[in-house]
Amino acid sequence: MTAPPPHSPRTAAPRPRLPAKTAVRPDKRLDERLAKRVAEMIPCSRREAEQYIAGGWVSVNGLVIEEPMFRVAEQTVTIDPDASLMVQTDVTFLLHKPPGYDTLAALGEANRHIKPAQQLLKPETHAADDASGVRLLKRHFSKLSATVPLETGASGLLVFTQDWRVLRKLTEDASVMEQEIIVEVAGEVPPAALDRLNHGLASDGRALPALKVSLNSTSEGSSKLRFALKGVHPGLIAYVCERVDLQILSMKRLRVGRVALSQLAPGQWRYLHPHERF
Repeated sequence: MTAPPPHSPRTAAPRPRLPAKTAVRPDKRLDERLAKRVAEMIPCSRREAEQYIAGGWVSVNGLVIEEPMFRVAEQTVTIDPDASLMVQTDVTFLLHKPPGYDTLAALGEANRHIKPAQQLLKPETHAADDASGVRLLKRHFSKLSATVPLETGASGLLVFTQDWRVLRKLTEDASVMEQEIIVEVAGEVPPAALDRLNHGLASDGRALPALKVSLNSTSEGSSKLRFALKGVHPGLIAYVCERVDLQILSMKRLRVGRVALSQLAPGQWRYLHPHERF
């Protein structure tokens, strides 16, 4: 049988060439979004894959990656065997603020005169003995609100939170939530000064928040007073000490509500434990 001429309608049309980017050896992977790779591995929906990644459950070449848009090709992608799609909760940081850091200054305001306390919140300053059980994630360091301000010259417990419930608690209950602060003053504290701190101080005819002040310790050249007070605001302790002729040398906040600073080292932070309540 004679073969049809080259342009006969019976001649099969030539097969189109595959794009060059798909012409790879079977053992080579294409550059693709990490979320797509994870969705293939589990398998799951692309949205669920993004949740696994954002939850810190996915590693690329041994490094945890939290960005679903991260591009991968032939890298080794590993999914933690304990990976869970449980909703990632907002976190609260407890920081031991050293003196000289501003509580409310934004990170963008950092200069030689202003040192935002929030700049101390980073993985390197996470307390090694943090027993909260919270897995450290990059997203924990964003959208933080500073609460319960502390004087720039003071040290001690400072709270940053992503949790609107904690923020509301520390804001709305500020007038009834007790704080404990150790104040070191120069010299000895006369009994009359201590009595005035506990009774009767007012400003412009209005009574100041009630103070419970006791002598904590005395050493050569200085004394430490324990202040337990509610409705405190920056400057109040300095004001009342000035009224009774006491010179403040240092201040350190030990407790806010029922949450204590404990053994947290200066400049370090830990997560609020699940059982802790202000």
